[in-house]
Amino acid sequence: MEFDEQNLPVPGLAVWKRVSPTQFRFTLKDSIQPFHDGSPFTSGDVKATLESILKPENASPHRGDLISIQKIETPDSRNIDIFLKSPDSFFPDRLRVGILPRKKIEEKHPFHTQPVGNGPFIFLLWPEEGSLKIKRMFDGQIFEFLYVKDHTVRVLKLLKGEIDMLQNDLPPELVSLLAKDQRVRVIKGKGSNFTYLGFNMEDPVVGRLGVRKAIAHALNREDMIRYVLGGAARPASALLPPEHWAGNQNLIFYSYNPVKAKNFLNQEGFDEQRLPKITYKTSSDPFRVRLATIIQRQLEKVGFEVDVRSYDWGTFYGDIKGGRFQMFSLTWVGITTPDIFHMIFHSESVPPNGANRGRFQNAVADQLIVQAQRADTRETQMDLYRHLQEVLLDQLPYIPLWYEDHFFAGNKNLEGYQLAPDGNYDGLSRISLNRKNKQ
Repeated sequence: MEFDEQNLPVPGLAVWKRVSPTQFRFTLKDSIQPFHDGSPFTSGDVKATLESILKPENASPHRGDLISIQKIETPDSRNIDIFLKSPDSFFPDRLRVGILPRKKIEEKHPFHTQPVGNGPFIFLLWPEEGSLKIKRMFDGQIFEFLYVKDHTVRVLKLLKGEIDMLQNDLPPELVSLLAKDQRVRVIKGKGSNFTYLGFNMEDPVVGRLGVRKAIAHALNREDMIRYVLGGAARPASALLPPEHWAGNQNLIFYSYNPVKAKNFLNQEGFDEQRLPKITYKTSSDPFRVRLATIIQRQLEKVGFEVDVRSYDWGTFYGDIKGGRFQMFSLTWVGITTPDIFHMIFHSESVPPNGANRGRFQNAVADQLIVQAQRADTRETQMDLYRHLQEVLLDQLPYIPLWYEDHFFAGNKNLEGYQLAPDGNYDGLSRISLNRKNKQ
């Protein structure tokens, strides 16, 4: 499946119809291309891929999305019948995984280092020495991705013509610098990647709702967006942006109000003689450390004692996945379906069964998640998910910060590139170099 601008499912490789409450028939499109190894794309490849995901020993992160499958049949090379254990009106929403060739699955091909697909690009070189090469199928254009860790060096390489484009992951001041330079073209677009503060709900300090509400009121998000992010973000009130089909446009976030923040702390028994102490973990990226330092200062103004600790990405992310934190900040990227609520907030999804890393437990939220997943109509499901987001905003297992904008900066002779709301690189399938204007 693929998704439209509202993140509703639309046919990607196949169209479908619901044969019965527990059966879907998917029919492959006539326009599907063969795999890059030359083998034809058939229903057997779909069946083999989904069954491989469902095998517990493969430990696929997609298994949870497909666990409702009872059996898969392929009456011919173009049709796939999927039978479910129980009715699920929105099962097609979950079929967003890539399909692999059956023969290579059986051969235990190392897809993680030698990918085989049938899309617009073929892999030439997997990342080695900081480089990744892919080739566009329709014209043979080669794209090379280079890993340049330093932000300033990356910008200088673009200005010198050593690279042709870059996207995201730059401090706002460097984006502003590029926007003023006539040698490059900058495109900005509204993003959906969700930045938030997360908490260990079992912690004796941040596990208290009043403390989390104090933090929410202590944060001046508007000033951080304006002065630190250069205006390249919009405040968030929920995991899903308001334009998502299940988004809630009526959520009202906690206002910046230091007085209310102090009152909540007093209600929780904290004062100048007994300060709430918080360890705040973040990555060692300079910009993320800068943001964490600003958040630290804002919290200290209302009576918190905050210890910011930054780590290399591997150590930091390992601590978050392992539940070794009190408070942290991260960004969810590429969210398409509201199924993610189950993975992040349902009480059954505590690791290793999901990504409820903060150990959030709430019976009302659990009930709404299950009801939404079992809903018969999109309208009913939408209402339930909107109610769920009201509960989450009230309980604050996450404090929403913002949705960061995306930007593209490239050689001014590059044409046709479009930014995606989730920041993917699909625009490379359409980008071209206007050689008439090339200097």
